[in-house]
Amino acid sequence: MTAAVDNNEQRPAVPDDDESRGRGMPQDVQAEQAVLGGMLLSKDACAQVLEFLRPEDFYRPAHGRIFETMVKLYGAGAPIDAVSMATALAEAGDLKRVGGGPYLHTLIEMVPTAANAPFYARSVYDRAVERRLIEAGTRLVDLGYRGAEATGRSAGELATLAQQAVYEVTAREQSEDYDLLADMLQPTLDAIEAVAERGGEMSGVPTGFIDLDRLLNGLNPGQLVLVAGRPGLGKSTLSVDIARNVAIRAKEAAAVFSLEMSKVELVMRILSAEARVPLHTLRSGQLSDDDWTKLARCMAEIGEAPLFVDDTPSMNLMQVRSKAQRLKQRHDLKLLVVDYLQLMSSPKRTESRQQEVADLSRGLKLLAKELGIPIIGVCQLNRGPEQRQNKTPQLSDLRESGSLEQDADIVILLHRDDYYDKESSRAGEADVIVAKHRNGPTDTVTVAAQLHLSRFVDMAID
Repeated sequence: MTAAVDNNEQRPAVPDDDESRGRGMPQDVQAEQAVLGGMLLSKDACAQVLEFLRPEDFYRPAHGRIFETMVKLYGAGAPIDAVSMATALAEAGDLKRVGGGPYLHTLIEMVPTAANAPFYARSVYDRAVERRLIEAGTRLVDLGYRGAEATGRSAGELATLAQQAVYEVTAREQSEDYDLLADMLQPTLDAIEAVAERGGEMSGVPTGFIDLDRLLNGLNPGQLVLVAGRPGLGKSTLSVDIARNVAIRAKEAAAVFSLEMSKVELVMRILSAEARVPLHTLRSGQLSDDDWTKLARCMAEIGEAPLFVDDTPSMNLMQVRSKAQRLKQRHDLKLLVVDYLQLMSSPKRTESRQQEVADLSRGLKLLAKELGIPIIGVCQLNRGPEQRQNKTPQLSDLRESGSLEQDADIVILLHRDDYYDKESSRAGEADVIVAKHRNGPTDTVTVAAQLHLSRFVDMAID
């Protein structure tokens, strides 16, 4: 930040800066400059910052005017850079008031990267909230000293005014996306009619398993889907199977954020499943000519699939959110797999691991709604199934937090008899147990487990 201070001292003056607004007021002018500079560098930064920042949040009026112009350009789909901004500000008669064209270039030069713009934007927003708190407090003190007689209001009315003043400070944090029921009837009927016109075709992205798709109607936007099982049962394989099917078969963008496996290991599993070459053969490198031929045949189809893999370790919720937003903006992401949820960390300090997992599951659910995509969260089960004579897993076996069950729209529990009994008559079969389905029935779908090929295969007859 030292360089930023030096640049700030040398920057062109901003004529309309009103220093009389109160030198002691909470402010972070350098953060304001960093936000604006980042937005001038990157349209992605604009999308992230515009989610929660407003022109009135800036302490310097000049910065508020620059930001307001950026909002207008972004809304019109126009580029946001020094040239377009100078033109727009000049047309509005504001260019000289904000320091002229040179100040816009100064903002860009002060920021080495646009990646930190959301962080600085949060600082700008926090200082704005603190200023509003001071202003609200001043009004409350004034009301209290003047009293009911001087204001011509009853004590109850004054108390109501005080509550309103405090509410206005954080009113923006509250969502106002509500609609009147009458206004929602026609859109809902239109949606029902659209489903009917598809002749029963599922509305969500396909999982690749016939019976599972029939049961769930595909995975739908905004859903948080948990795939849970004991270690080694194949829950990661099942989740990657779904992502692989969405990307390769449906040609829709899917992403796998793996906190457990490396990119190479994930791609090796995908190659094994698609080419039908045993995973241990790929790992050992002892491929026959026939194996190489199988790989060559599927390479073209795999190479064109919009499947994105990220193996960043110890990824937190903020990173998942940021990366998923970029994938949605750039590639129209349709499905996200996080493998696995209990390896994620929360950027917030929590009292316990249970609370942290609760924050993570809630965060993923909100992200699914925000992006309008289904998110699959892979989860570990506790030792509950192993302690029962009947090894079939239950919802209560979800590890570390009951909020997982609460937040999820769909919970899929994976079970294999031959995992516990090598002599089982159901060797090679796996039960995909839909233990929770918020919008439909629950049931068990049986699939074939071909784990030597890193995949599950549909046993249903179409």
